[in-house]
Amino acid sequence: MANVLALHKELDCRFYVHGGYHAFKVNDPKQRDIHKAMVRDRLLHHAIYRKLYPFFDYIFISDSYSCRQNKGTHRAMSRFKSFAHEVSKNNTRTCWVLKCDIRKFFASVDQAILLSLVRERVKDTRITALIQIVVTSFHSGSPGKGLPLGNLTSQLLVNVYMNEFDQFVKHALKAKQYIRYADDFVFLSHDRTWLVSLIPCIEEFLRDNLKLELHPKKVSIDSLTTGVDYLGWVHFPHHRVLRTVTKRRMFRRIKDGRSNEAVRSYLGILRYGNGYKLGRRVEEARPQVAVEKRSLV
Repeated sequence: MANVLALHKELDCRFYVHGGYHAFKVNDPKQRDIHKAMVRDRLLHHAIYRKLYPFFDYIFISDSYSCRQNKGTHRAMSRFKSFAHEVSKNNTRTCWVLKCDIRKFFASVDQAILLSLVRERVKDTRITALIQIVVTSFHSGSPGKGLPLGNLTSQLLVNVYMNEFDQFVKHALKAKQYIRYADDFVFLSHDRTWLVSLIPCIEEFLRDNLKLELHPKKVSIDSLTTGVDYLGWVHFPHHRVLRTVTKRRMFRRIKDGRSNEAVRSYLGILRYGNGYKLGRRVEEARPQVAVEKRSLV
């Protein structure tokens, strides 16, 4: 309580200074750099997020699904399925999917642009000053760039940042079948030529307005019949299957002696796709996990 009161006094007197970060790496599945703030700073992050989330959430488009209440990957996949049926007219014509990813997204966020977007909406200078302290407490490589993956505020602020792109997609590109999850977004259409024409428009807007660039190796246009890899699953007209890399990682972790709780979590994931046979294999691995744990004891 003494620490909470001291933090309150610093904020009230405007003496607050953000502390440093503890940096570490995780493999999820690719290697990511996580920066964890001190407890006192995380307490402030939660307070900022709790107050500003409902204020900003209402301006976001409905098909933005990352780090939002009542959204998430499963709802994004359901929306993808709905759009696919709509575009293909219940699988009577080809559905093409343009899939894009932004290169080094969190590390590339321009802090000056982000803060200007926040100030457009938030008129209380004390709040914007606090957000500026949090945002500028971190930089990736060069000053004025990047947001830390470990901050709760980063989850909200990247949606504020990318909302500019979402609005451009809806109002300038007039794209109806569009889904975004963080920096991973897709367009669905029966017209492949139109999707191809979108790419330079997307690149120009991201470069000129947000100082971001598409990952050249992660821009693709595929038909739904050949399979579209999105949000960990490969989507087809009538079903979706777990990504091969994810399957291999899952069984590797089970083999390494993961707990029954981990096995249950994998079974839970498989409920959201065509994973019955895969689920049987995971179930068969469950006793092996228990045996390995008992042998260790």
